[in-house]
Amino acid sequence: MYPSNKTIIKTLLLTVLLSGCAIPGSHISVDDDESNQSQDNLEAKVNVYPLLPGTIAQFKQKEITSQSNDLLDTEIQQYEYRVGVGDVLNITIWDHPELTIPAGSYRSSAESGNWVHADGTIFYPYIGIVKVQGKTVREVRADITDKLTKFIESPQVDVNLAAFRSQKVYITGEVNKSGVLPVTNIPLTLLDAVNQSGGITDNAAWAEASLTRNGTTEQISLYALMQQGDLTQNRLLREGDILHIPRDDNQKVFVLGEVNDPKMLKIERVGMSLTEALAEVGGINEYQADATGVFVIRSTPDSDDGAMANVYQLDVTEATSLALGTEFDLQPYDIVYVTAAPISRWNRVISTLIPTISGFNDLTEGVNRVRSW
Repeated sequence: MYPSNKTIIKTLLLTVLLSGCAIPGSHISVDDDESNQSQDNLEAKVNVYPLLPGTIAQFKQKEITSQSNDLLDTEIQQYEYRVGVGDVLNITIWDHPELTIPAGSYRSSAESGNWVHADGTIFYPYIGIVKVQGKTVREVRADITDKLTKFIESPQVDVNLAAFRSQKVYITGEVNKSGVLPVTNIPLTLLDAVNQSGGITDNAAWAEASLTRNGTTEQISLYALMQQGDLTQNRLLREGDILHIPRDDNQKVFVLGEVNDPKMLKIERVGMSLTEALAEVGGINEYQADATGVFVIRSTPDSDDGAMANVYQLDVTEATSLALGTEFDLQPYDIVYVTAAPISRWNRVISTLIPTISGFNDLTEGVNRVRSW
């Protein structure tokens, strides 16, 4: 779940506040219009976690490993297609050609077969109306055989699907050929559907696919399935399923503050670490940055403790500390902020005040000259 615009604005405000609290122990209060509180302590709004050798492991995302999927294997082994409205059945009664409509030279089996009507039935000679909807081919065969025994001794009945038209799944989003795929007597898995759709595009957020079934949506990681071999992400698709693969527009992080080239970065398919993000912007500004104040601000709109964000702090006073940053994976909409050194902030304040002071001095000198006249 991505943060709302309001949450992003609050987090950006928090980023500005952090620019003034790089000194350990400092506190800044902010206004909160929504809660009608004029002063709030920053500590009440965020959870701060230092990234240290002893703590970095708890913030590292769970490693994806290759896994089998015994449940899926069982589903595939037990899979049987069930006839639906619009399907076409091809029914053959051996040694009784008068009951078998030949396809002929000009008509296919799909055109000459037994169409399943809207009420889920077909008509067959002698036995009349036969209910077939929701039944497997074996069940339809047994039913027709049983009914024909009243007219034919030991009938040899063969039933198969000439056309699969009743059940479909939908593939949308960032695949090379989005559209509709039929559900047939061959089990169709999620991975099969992606491959039959031409694979994913370069702009796919393949770690955040969604599968919607009967009004319920679950997140699927195609990255884990296709690149890491985690078969637990695979699913046997059923009638009406919708597989959506979104664009990677949300896969962005913001690197701000005292870095050499502050900008927005796009998270690559395999992810992005804190150290990689800092490298992408040319590293920190060694003359103005406070090396103890490399922060990652992550909004937490659904936090149980009511915190606005989690803040992760990395001290890169020693260059070797950047190795810890390689173990910390960034998430969409993270804000990486490098604070300014205290002396740099003081210089900024002075430089901001100089025009005002100069203007005041010029005005004072002018007044004094008038008075001397």
